[in-house]
Amino acid sequence: MAEADASAAGPLNEPIPGLSPSASTPTSTQAQQSSPAFVAPSDYLRPRERSHVSKSRGPMSPLDHEQLDGLRAIREFLKARTSYDVLPLSYRLIVFDTALLVKKSLNILIQNGIVSAPLWDSKTSTFAGLLTTSDYINVIQYYWQNPDALAQVDQFRLNSLRDIEKAIGVQPIETVSVHPLQSLYTACRRMLESRARRIPLVDVDDETQRAMIVSVLTQYRILKFVAVNVKDTQNLRKPLRDIDCGTYGNLQTATMETPVMDVIHLLVKYSISNVPILDSEGGVVNVFEAVDVISLIKGGVYDDLNLTVGEALLKRSEEFPGIFTCTLNDRLDSIFDTIRKSRVHRFVVIDEDKKLKGLLTLSDILEYHTVVAAVVAAAYYATLAA
Repeated sequence: MAEADASAAGPLNEPIPGLSPSASTPTSTQAQQSSPAFVAPSDYLRPRERSHVSKSRGPMSPLDHEQLDGLRAIREFLKARTSYDVLPLSYRLIVFDTALLVKKSLNILIQNGIVSAPLWDSKTSTFAGLLTTSDYINVIQYYWQNPDALAQVDQFRLNSLRDIEKAIGVQPIETVSVHPLQSLYTACRRMLESRARRIPLVDVDDETQRAMIVSVLTQYRILKFVAVNVKDTQNLRKPLRDIDCGTYGNLQTATMETPVMDVIHLLVKYSISNVPILDSEGGVVNVFEAVDVISLIKGGVYDDLNLTVGEALLKRSEEFPGIFTCTLNDRLDSIFDTIRKSRVHRFVVIDEDKKLKGLLTLSDILEYHTVVAAVVAAAYYATLAA
């Protein structure tokens, strides 16, 4: 990453939770795997001096003004910095040719601890989209609907993914991209509009006028860049219960006894990336993530799809860091502090009894800062001007 904290850069492609070779503290028992460590953002929050306090503007409270000032500072920062600014000084980028076998691409992802890779069509010398976990889930769906086609599935190439998508009636592979010199704000809006959690950076060669894949930008990398460089995040002191950020209704859940394929169907049907796992009393005990599917089909073996969720989660690496939780009393300043210190992709919102209240994803946080807060601020200042 090009900011002052060079150590925050990390590897370019997003690691697979539980498959990263660089993780540390191992756990080995079934109980530990079934009941992962819970990490609350307030555990990371340390007292810091506030950058400034806004003067009162009308009927809003000082806390409201601070919140608006913090949100405005973040939006201005995103508009002033480009995607190039987020990239580390050196990194490795893995790009797949569309002629590669799907089975081989899966093994490469696992070996390198990543969950996505840009696609390149060597016949036309063009960018062909981004391969993600969703594409492998589509292959699983196809296999489940056509159990006699295992030999055919093993011969699928990446350029045949569109045929699979048509066969099972799902959205096509992500092809959205952004130029690396465009603002981070533009990259965020492009991701939100396409519901993508990462976006390739594609430049154009001045001499050949051909596309060049520069990198892949993730929501986590953007938010960590903000957390490291924008001190005004400490002004975001309104609790989650008082802001429009997160999902708190119509949540899809499962139990440890739920068949894995039932959860995969939920991921596809509702276009979600995770399903909270609850106990018999409704308490959160784990989260089944889309990336957990990767470890179940490595080597092209699909037998593990018959497992229950509990059995499948036992196949996670001992280095799986656990799930991150927060409550409705937590604030975005502590959320950003957690993002600054830990690789996190979502927060499970729980109450004091660990009962599920909602989900707070990185998409929710990006949308709140780039869309929702801007609308609220515009409405407020329009009222003052009236």
